[in-house]
Amino acid sequence: MNRQAQGVVMLLLGGAILKASLTDMYLRYVKAGLQPFLIGAGALLVLAAAMTLWYDIRHGATVDTECADHPEPVGDPGHGGSGHPHDSHGHDSHGGHGHGHREPRVGWLLIAPVLGLLLVAPPALGSYAAGQAGSALSSQQVSDFPALPDGDPAEISVLDYATRAIFDKGLSIGERRVKVTGFLSDNPDGGQLLTRMILSCCAADARPIKVGLSGSVPTGLPADSWVEITGTYTEQRGTDAINGESIPFIEVLEWRPIQAPAEQYE
Repeated sequence: MNRQAQGVVMLLLGGAILKASLTDMYLRYVKAGLQPFLIGAGALLVLAAAMTLWYDIRHGATVDTECADHPEPVGDPGHGGSGHPHDSHGHDSHGGHGHGHREPRVGWLLIAPVLGLLLVAPPALGSYAAGQAGSALSSQQVSDFPALPDGDPAEISVLDYATRAIFDKGLSIGERRVKVTGFLSDNPDGGQLLTRMILSCCAADARPIKVGLSGSVPTGLPADSWVEITGTYTEQRGTDAINGESIPFIEVLEWRPIQAPAEQYE
């Protein structure tokens, strides 16, 4: 691939990264804290592409690859000074036209994934991905828990509720009401689970946090529907069919459907 093609590919890739990182799209791939690094990487690619294209325009087209790699030897003057005899129409004796080989066009296929990123925004991982992986909670984890935030109900994450319920056995929650939001996923044992995906770095390492529902559970909503639930701690437990880890439950007092948030991972 010549310099112009390389410059175009870098420009498109850098532009795609900038588009994703300057909107909510990047949150479907990586954690929010990585946004500055994505912006920096995209800007560097755009700058490198601009410099490559400017250099190529200023210094002319790419040197003919055949001539650069295989310079023609000085030949017999009777043959026009060339090492290869030519006929009267300028064709050499091997059927060529005296021009170098063109760059392979297959290199332009590198643009395909870039266009995919620009034109297609895949959804965040949902109930299907959660159903293929075991709960990220492990009974071997040990944590200390601060007091719940002020307010009634206390707004906490699904991960915060689940870890307090499993490792603290609800002592740090007590009788207080809590509000959690997540999407619904199917429970192999029946009913639905409140779920959020957590990331260590990017969507490739996403794992689900699952919380069972009891009490006034949501009804009539399909998997992947987002809900806001107000409830209290319950000692009820379930077992994850994927990896055998414990799944805590929440006693649902109230619930309402909501729009999926911009940042869907925890």
